[in-house]
Amino acid sequence: MILSPIGRKMDAKSGLRSIMEDIAMSVVNAGSEPWINLSVGNPAPIPAVMSMWRQLTEQAVSTSFEMSSCGYGPSRGAPQLVAAIADYFNGMYQWGIGPENVVVGPGSQMLCFIAAAIFAGGSPDSRAIMPLTPDYTGYQGLCLHADGVAGIEPVIQRVDDRSFRYALDEPAIERRDDIGMLLLSSPSNPAGRSLEPGEYKALVKISEHRDIPLLIDNAYGEPFPRIGEGRVPPQFSDTVINCFSVSKAGLPGERIGFAIAPERYVSPMVSFMTNSMLHASSLAQATVAIALRSGRLDTLSSDVIAPFYANRRQLAEELLAAALPTDINWRLHAGSGGMFSWLWIDEPWFSDMELYQRLKLRHVFIAPGRGFFLDAHQPPRASWHGTQCIRVSLSADEPSLAEGIRRIAAALRELQAGQ
Repeated sequence: MILSPIGRKMDAKSGLRSIMEDIAMSVVNAGSEPWINLSVGNPAPIPAVMSMWRQLTEQAVSTSFEMSSCGYGPSRGAPQLVAAIADYFNGMYQWGIGPENVVVGPGSQMLCFIAAAIFAGGSPDSRAIMPLTPDYTGYQGLCLHADGVAGIEPVIQRVDDRSFRYALDEPAIERRDDIGMLLLSSPSNPAGRSLEPGEYKALVKISEHRDIPLLIDNAYGEPFPRIGEGRVPPQFSDTVINCFSVSKAGLPGERIGFAIAPERYVSPMVSFMTNSMLHASSLAQATVAIALRSGRLDTLSSDVIAPFYANRRQLAEELLAAALPTDINWRLHAGSGGMFSWLWIDEPWFSDMELYQRLKLRHVFIAPGRGFFLDAHQPPRASWHGTQCIRVSLSADEPSLAEGIRRIAAALRELQAGQ
């Protein structure tokens, strides 16, 4: 079999895909001992969240099933959802947008893929640039062209003995002459880092000067699910594509996301939808429209989801501080949101993959850090930062999180002893 160039590109493993396959096979072939999965990207199964979505889905079935599920719909999105989105954002942020500024897709990742296919790739001077890595590993497979995605390494700032943060390297971005679009998440996956106001202005300035889109993925941020404190609320701009999702608000399996942007960006994205998957699930769109119109999605985000992850983050930090060896130089990223703790083991002897393998023997999964950097599959440099980080999910139940962190500490002591 001969694959096309695009086929070879899309068949290649990117980011954490090989790790996810390894986890799936390990669980299938496991014995009776249960696994503790701290690598997962699924949102936590919060009972109140699942109950709300069940109720609203049942309401959508009873009122909209025939119209939604028994016929095709428009590629832009179901009219009731598109209108609900425009009204919601006009009321929340006074944007003044209309249906021409909205496109609904099967998840925000697919909308990012569409944007990358339209605005980047195809030539060496038009790449999708991630201006601050580490960032969401799924972005690495977006572009249909080889080397179509590139990233900027961060400036690492040590905050205190046990924390650090990443800063945007603005001069490094300015020096690049191959930017077709800019792409990032805020708050970010994995570090939970939000754009600062000055950084947002700098990226918008670059996008305006070069006439390229700046795509900001708000999957963890405002206005929902509000997992963390955003530094900059979503803003409508001439060069900004804002993506939103209900996945982290408790509906990941239905794959509903939407983008809001100037019409010149939205129009080709709608055409891409028409020429590929036609439209997102119509029944799920009807459910999300009810959630927006009723205000229940706002209430759920503010009163349930945001407090849940704030409490879980505080618990994880307390558990890590109590369990990890004090004579190891470890630091947590001082993030403001997201579903993960991002841990840096700042020691020359540490390897994220070696820890991953040792934790597998203890029936614990974590996400190795190198998968969130663009050169994840290149031979690592000496003491490369990407190989010294791990991502720990906050979605596990509290006993599993506590036991998983205890086993992480034990594996770290083993690695330290064998240096």
